[in-house]
Amino acid sequence: MTKRMNYIIRYAIDLLIIGVLIGIDQYTKLLAVQKLKDQEPFDLILGVLQFAYLENRGAAFGIFQNQKWFFILTGSVFLVAIAIALYKLPLKKKYTLLRICFVLIAAGALGNMIDRIRLNYVIDFIYIIYINFPIFNIADCYVTVATIFFVVLICFYYKEEDLDFKKAKQVKIHSSMLEEEESYDTDSHPGK
Repeated sequence: MTKRMNYIIRYAIDLLIIGVLIGIDQYTKLLAVQKLKDQEPFDLILGVLQFAYLENRGAAFGIFQNQKWFFILTGSVFLVAIAIALYKLPLKKKYTLLRICFVLIAAGALGNMIDRIRLNYVIDFIYIIYINFPIFNIADCYVTVATIFFVVLICFYYKEEDLDFKKAKQVKIHSSMLEEEESYDTDSHPGK
């Protein structure tokens, strides 16, 4: 199989996974509308975890209220950056964890973007009472977990040269190889 075909298959798998993750996010939001909207919050674990319906027109902690186009533009920029990163990411197993992070972030961004475009707000429904954390959704979980994991990978797993894809594609020639080639050329072509 050609390298190009491997890339096409890899991107198709990435898109399929993103689609499945968006489907899960949208399905849970549909369930939240059906089961939680205009209802009392549902305690999953009393005093710790609760399902409570919220139409979020801003970002976390209520900032940037009613800034739909700001979120769509920002999300689009992130999605383009992720698409470029996935394109440049080598198909080696070493980069699988990084690819998973990008796929999760893309799925989360798209899941919330769909809500903003379709509804003008994001449906949130998971509330951690114990720490009074802002209400969130499955797409937020994708983005948060992937971002934390991404930072850990960059700080502790990958080396700087692992992420320099231009250098990774170049053939590295050791200086001893150059000396050998020069002596070979001199010996085999004494007139030069």
